[in-house]
Amino acid sequence: MFKPNSVTVIGATSTPGEPGCVIMENLMSGTFLGPVLPVNETGEAVAGMPGHTAIDTLPLTPDLAIICSPPETIPGYIEELGKRGTRAAVIMSRGFFRFDRERREVQKAALLQAAQRWGVRVLGPNCLGFITPSVGVNASLAPREALPGKVAFLSQSDSLFTSVLDWATSKGIGFSHFIALGDRYDVHFNDVLDYLNGDVNTRAVLLYIETIDSARRFMSAARALARNKPVLVIKAGRSEAAAAAAAAHSGMLLGADEVYDAAFRRAGMLRVADIDAMFDTVETLALAKPLKGDRLAILTNGGSPGFLATDALLQGRGKLAELSDETCQALDNELGRDWSYWNPLIVRSSADGAMYAKALQILLDDRGVDTVLVMHVPTFSMPSDDVASAVIEVARRSRKPVLTSWLGIDDAAGARRKFAAAGVPSHFTPDNAVRAFLNMVEYRRNQDTLMETPPSLPEAFNPDVTAARMVVNDALEAKRMLLTPAEAHAVLTAYGIPVAETRHVKTPREAVAAAAQIGYPVALKVESPDVPRTSLAGGVALNLASDEEVMDAALSTANNVCDQMPGARMEGYAVQRMCRLAGAHELAVETATDPVFGPIIRFGQGGSMAEVLADRQTALPPLNMGLAQELVSRTRVYRLLRGSGHKDRVNLDAVRLLLCKVSQLIIDIPEIFELEIDPLFVDADGVVALDAHMRIAWSTTTGTDQLAIRPYPRELEECVALRDGRHVDLLPIRPEDEPEHWEFVESLSAEDKRFRFFGNVAKLPRAEMVKLTQIDYDREMAFIAKGPDNEGVVRTLGVVRAMVSTDNSEAEFAVAVRSDLKRQGLGKLLMQKIIRYCKARGTKRIVGAALGDNKSMAELARSVGFIVSKDYDEDIWQLDLPLEDGKGEGN
Repeated sequence: MFKPNSVTVIGATSTPGEPGCVIMENLMSGTFLGPVLPVNETGEAVAGMPGHTAIDTLPLTPDLAIICSPPETIPGYIEELGKRGTRAAVIMSRGFFRFDRERREVQKAALLQAAQRWGVRVLGPNCLGFITPSVGVNASLAPREALPGKVAFLSQSDSLFTSVLDWATSKGIGFSHFIALGDRYDVHFNDVLDYLNGDVNTRAVLLYIETIDSARRFMSAARALARNKPVLVIKAGRSEAAAAAAAAHSGMLLGADEVYDAAFRRAGMLRVADIDAMFDTVETLALAKPLKGDRLAILTNGGSPGFLATDALLQGRGKLAELSDETCQALDNELGRDWSYWNPLIVRSSADGAMYAKALQILLDDRGVDTVLVMHVPTFSMPSDDVASAVIEVARRSRKPVLTSWLGIDDAAGARRKFAAAGVPSHFTPDNAVRAFLNMVEYRRNQDTLMETPPSLPEAFNPDVTAARMVVNDALEAKRMLLTPAEAHAVLTAYGIPVAETRHVKTPREAVAAAAQIGYPVALKVESPDVPRTSLAGGVALNLASDEEVMDAALSTANNVCDQMPGARMEGYAVQRMCRLAGAHELAVETATDPVFGPIIRFGQGGSMAEVLADRQTALPPLNMGLAQELVSRTRVYRLLRGSGHKDRVNLDAVRLLLCKVSQLIIDIPEIFELEIDPLFVDADGVVALDAHMRIAWSTTTGTDQLAIRPYPRELEECVALRDGRHVDLLPIRPEDEPEHWEFVESLSAEDKRFRFFGNVAKLPRAEMVKLTQIDYDREMAFIAKGPDNEGVVRTLGVVRAMVSTDNSEAEFAVAVRSDLKRQGLGKLLMQKIIRYCKARGTKRIVGAALGDNKSMAELARSVGFIVSKDYDEDIWQLDLPLEDGKGEGN
């Protein structure tokens, strides 16, 4: 589609302004060298090219078809193109909006049926098309060409397509691809992201998104792409009104903006506010050295720009680097009194290149400085170009990023050209430079989240799923959507979540007796299935210290609820031990179901001040301890939880573990579509839930199906026996397995490493090890064998993995076993495991390759059903196992 050798335009015309005319002009005016074949009813020539009346009369089979005909004709054209052998089409037709929703769905179904029958991929309809400058293809309705470059732009908006193209061209910014998606009948974001991930001409990807229509496919493709290339996103709809308008415009479901934020962050992408920020940041990410920290030093010859940059940094919650005593002394020695004695470092206005170079080198040598922003205000006495040259020389030698901002237009033009040629990021204003730095920090943080090795759970977590499910099922069979407090507490207890001691009673006298058993002080709450928030209806009394106070509170709270909500059913009271502990913090954890991304988890400030402080952050399940920490750290209350000293700190491990337990709960029992624990008390000893609300409904999907990210597939775990009788566990690999996986790879002999990695390797880079252990279970799988080695130490003994193509047609496998554990049958057990897995997911075939001298791999593959052949030219064994006919020894 995006790099065709030949193109046909269906509906081509010479009528000015018509899509069929604009497309022909754009194709013919560019540098595309392949044939362009116009098709129209009359067969007239268009743009100097001879016309054709039908697809079957074309002199060759085109790679790409651009369809500009009326919507009613499109399914027929797709059918004809498929029969002819064309496999890509762009639909420019814009008449779909004339149909009502029902008729439009009929047209869409007919179009997709024809496309799927013949394997034709369709971009659009209602799109402006695409531009691929590297092959000279302008298959778009845009009024101008795109310059060649290494950045891809993918837009859901036609209007932004043309405006960004105009903006970028005026600034000399080029692209590898410029693509408009249109209505996304067939080709979606995930399809193009997967394509761009494999495109060697694309080094970074820019997205404009209004709505997502398949969260899991999008997240899988985005996470895979973000591991390899920077991905920046503009998302419309930060406000509710704009989000609703965007959803209506695209015809998709309205998702919460905070959830999109969480999704982009989880995928390792960076969300930016506008087009300027997008291009500023992507240029900085492409040119700057890798960022190691978030502390910025500012060097300038003008006080005001330095102060403005500092303000922008601190307002953006950035960190101003603190200069060490050694740095200050070095600056004194080199600059005398010609500097400001603090950061921002302001040198004299007439500072020359030598002074800038000395100051910059000293700042870069300071371990407390991660990045330096160098600014220059034009002066009569010192040419900007000379200072720029000195800064470039120092920046080239540094491993730390150096950003620049040369103020002025004409005077700074030469300096900016020098920075561009040297690959040093340069920005027009201090604000732009600081914004780019803050975006770099955020991007690094998101990448760290994407590439982290999360710690294991601090304690064993084995929930009683059966007990929790029985509670939920009983309520559903009783046709109740709201669990009682007693039921909610039972579910939390089944998942090991501490709940304050509570008695559930029917009458005021029973409440008094329960309070005496628990011990004063106590809290009392009215229980009613018709009152979701009893505190708002006056149904809660706290700090009751005697039998008399409990009796009075039971009567008064019941009266309050009756007054506030006449007709509400009164089922009794909950009497609970007061848990107001000295130094404890009130938190809140809640779950909800987003219409786009499915289940989400929110965490933040709880209790009476929660509404005022509005301190809640959002994350997508599944969570592990590392991701839970990332969620907690984004809240303002996190600073209080960390404390200023050892005595003030709370048990953050308990908070993180609770978030992991809640995440697992909503995965295991998807019928719980809404949960709130508020308040949740936490202190140095741990956490305790005081109140919980759960809403339930029958679910037609499993917990894993409704998630945007597939969680760890525990159901695939199994235990097998080796030939010598020892038992090993076959487990899907986890990110937590990274340390053991290092040891496993190092245990392989030099020959086994060469067999596994098709060459001599010393030590794998961490980025490669991350890719091996942090996998997307939706599109790849790796099973490790864990068990006792020959000395009885439990280790990783072997691994088998399958990389599945995005259309699930093929999986490429690799397998390795510890060099000192061969001939025990483990390799065959691992191969049988991956075959069963691929069969279960409907993959059509498994393929692999082995070096020519790896005869044992060829024999192993043959023993489990592979067709083994030798490529003697390349000296490689080719391994192929078709699965559609039931082949393969997966049992």
